[in-house]
This record gives sequence, structure tokens and C-alpha cells, in this order.
Amino acid sequence: MKKVSLAILVSLSAVTGAAYAQDNGVMMSTDPAKAADVEQRAQDLQNRQQAMDSAPAAPMKHHKGGMHHKKAPKADAGS
Repeated sequence: MKKVSLAILVSLSAVTGAAYAQDNGVMMSTDPAKAADVEQRAQDLQNRQQAMDSAPAAPMKHHKGGMHHKKAPKADAGS
């Protein structure tokens, strides 16, 4: 039952998205300033993605002041 309701929800979301895209459509402009602005934004996004992809991941720091894990008690060998 959960799978069916999830599938219906996803389908409705897709239909809603398609209807929204159809209403707004694609806008065209012959204004060179707008075209340059869009190209600059696209270049900035691409540069930001490349910088994030090439940047090494920061190493995780060890916590020092917080609570530590307790060791499990050792089993008695004589029992």
C-alpha cells in the first residue's frame, strides 16, 4: 500500500511540474545585456562546481572534550 501511494505521489508531482513548465514556457530575449548576464551566471556556477569537485575533503577532527565511548567489560576466564 505504501509503494502504491508513493508512486501516485511521485506521478502527481511530475504532472504538476510539467504543467508549471508549460505555463511559464521558455522566454527569449534579444537584449545583449541579459544574454551576457545569463552567460556570466552559468560560468560562475560551472567554476564553483569545478572548485568543489577538485577541492580535497577536509579531514575530520577528533573530539577531545566530550564524552568518550565506554569499553565493554571483559569476560572472566575463570567463570
